[in-house]
Amino acid sequence: MPVNEQITDSVTQVNTKVVGETPAMAMGNVLMSTSQALGNSGHGATNNLQQASITMQAATVQGINSIMSTGSAIVGRSAEEIIEKN
Repeated sequence: MPVNEQITDSVTQVNTKVVGETPAMAMGNVLMSTSQALGNSGHGATNNLQQASITMQAATVQGINSIMSTGSAIVGRSAEEIIEKN
């Protein structure tokens, strides 16, 4: 049974279109994947900086609490030694 030439021509054009668009679609997918990975990396870095800042602040507070809980005579003596060195 013969197939209408218009149908075979249409199928050929669609196949040609798909083959022609494939490299551009692949490149678009690569660029989208790369940009998403870079975005995730940036968000991760920001989160890590925030967590590090919280940890450093907690360490500072613990250090100040240690200094403040030490007897005033010891703090005064330490301050005196620091002042004498300068």
